[in-house]
Amino acid sequence: MEMRFMKGNEAIAEAAVRAGCRFFAGYPITPQNEIPEYMSRRLPEVDGTFVQGESEVASINMIFGAAATGTRAMTSSSSPGISLKSEGISYLAGAELPAVIVNVMRGGPGLGQITPAQTDYLQATKAAGHGGFKMIVLAPSTIQEAVDLTYKAFDYAERDKNPVMIASDGCIGAMMEPVVLPEFKEPPAYNFAGRAKFNPNYKSVSSSENFEAAQEVFNKKLADMYEDWNKNDALFEEYMTEDAEYIIASYGISARVSKTAIKTLRKEGIKIGLVRPITLSPFPYEAYAKLDSSKVKRIIDVEMAIPAQMIDDVKIAVEGRIPVSSYGRTGGNIITDDNIIDGVMNIIGKEGGK
Repeated sequence: MEMRFMKGNEAIAEAAVRAGCRFFAGYPITPQNEIPEYMSRRLPEVDGTFVQGESEVASINMIFGAAATGTRAMTSSSSPGISLKSEGISYLAGAELPAVIVNVMRGGPGLGQITPAQTDYLQATKAAGHGGFKMIVLAPSTIQEAVDLTYKAFDYAERDKNPVMIASDGCIGAMMEPVVLPEFKEPPAYNFAGRAKFNPNYKSVSSSENFEAAQEVFNKKLADMYEDWNKNDALFEEYMTEDAEYIIASYGISARVSKTAIKTLRKEGIKIGLVRPITLSPFPYEAYAKLDSSKVKRIIDVEMAIPAQMIDDVKIAVEGRIPVSSYGRTGGNIITDDNIIDGVMNIIGKEGGK
């Protein structure tokens, strides 16, 4: 273990190197540029390969090629760049190839702004590319958590033979904090020969084209895997929920800021807590479903997105038992604790309660 004071983007890159990533391909776009810049220096030091592709499309297809050789591979981009990579991400899922994709989110739609936002939730969790595939999507709220989740992401990807996304944002990417870096990991060797029933350690590359019957079998296999995720891999954090009459639902940097707001609101006598998804996919529905509707008066979804996007999953989880409202900022405006306090008080005030 080693402690360093690092910028979020660079900490993510170093965590990937220590997880065994030995190939990175990317293309410049703000606010994720420190990731490829760091990788361009760092990967040659560990006999890895860095390539700045001629485009986002080229870069994701280079990741496909590297993953097909059994190399731990990663790419990164920011919102519109992820859109350009979406076809390649779908092809990774279709070929059962592991890779890690980092999205350092910025404002949108369209060109948007180069400043932080959380407006890619729906893209990451519902429509990351054509064909209806899903990814495990990990949403850190601190730089330490970004390190830990990136380190773990490669194991998820190889376990499932599927791409994994880190849903970061321009704020987490640019801020600096002390982090404890993990030890260097030696990735397990792949065996490219054999079939699953003969060799449980196989790693084959699926064809990019299936006959109708084979495609249906493959899609059913994916559906079973996604169901396993729902049962076993959903991660969340509960904060000051024991006596809470109001619950903030928030992720990433917004959840981190919400904790400060919660401390202030509690000093004012507001019994409020936080339920934070760490995995956006699989979404931790049970964390909200188990809330006591006789005690919790309202859930307030807090995001750096307008309109709110995660709110729909929260509503699905509570099945109408608890009212759900939203407060958000976007356009590159970083949400503050004062914003959240004002938003919460405005919502509570409308229903006549303290």
